[in-house]
Amino acid sequence: MKRIPLISGNWKMNKTVAQAVDLVDAMLPGLQRTAGVDRVICPAFIALAAVAERLRGSGVLLGAQHMHWEPAGAYTGEVSPTMLAGLCSHVIVGHSERRTFFGETDETVRRRVVAGLEHGLRMIVCIGESLAENEAGQTAAVVGRQIRSGLAGLQVEHAGSLVIAYEPVWAIGTGRAATAAGANTVISDFIRPALAEVFGAKAAADMRVVYGGSVTAANAAEFFGQPDIDGALVGGASLKPEEFVAIVSAAQS
Repeated sequence: MKRIPLISGNWKMNKTVAQAVDLVDAMLPGLQRTAGVDRVICPAFIALAAVAERLRGSGVLLGAQHMHWEPAGAYTGEVSPTMLAGLCSHVIVGHSERRTFFGETDETVRRRVVAGLEHGLRMIVCIGESLAENEAGQTAAVVGRQIRSGLAGLQVEHAGSLVIAYEPVWAIGTGRAATAAGANTVISDFIRPALAEVFGAKAAADMRVVYGGSVTAANAAEFFGQPDIDGALVGGASLKPEEFVAIVSAAQS
């Protein structure tokens, strides 16, 4: 099965509602000129409804940046899968910033993934090693653990609703991207074999694994030219309309 590239823009804690709408309006014409690429925009929670309205009928998908696993309850400040279902199609979970600053663990990632799948959401599951882990030669052990623990108990029928985002922590927001060949090696030699342990070899081969970590229009084509990289989770560059459209176009070609 040919894997359709996926480019997701993670806007993080940026843009008011009005600014988010303006940003969508600026990039939407360019995004609509692309084909053969799944395009997902992930604004802050407060802008989801307004951006959803702007994207209606455009073919561009909407994602959330985080989600709690409970459907409702006394969890001040959290957003549940029942609130997101029907509003957006995708949810990012396990981003390194959530792991680093907010105590996210492999187990809480697993709970969020299970809850999202139960509510028909597609989950973008982030994994990746720190600089210290990378330099200590622990990349395989770290990403393998994150996959086996974060996806534990899932069945092969769930694989099609998951996207894995390999984001080496040392390359996020630093301007220091991994090499395209190096990222491809991690995906082909460590990530897909771990996915095969969970879902079987065929499902692992069919699953999309994207790269995240200082992706720009200048380096996107190099990453997308690798056989095991199926797109990108884009941070800062997704806040620049021309830059983001150029990254999507690189995935298209």
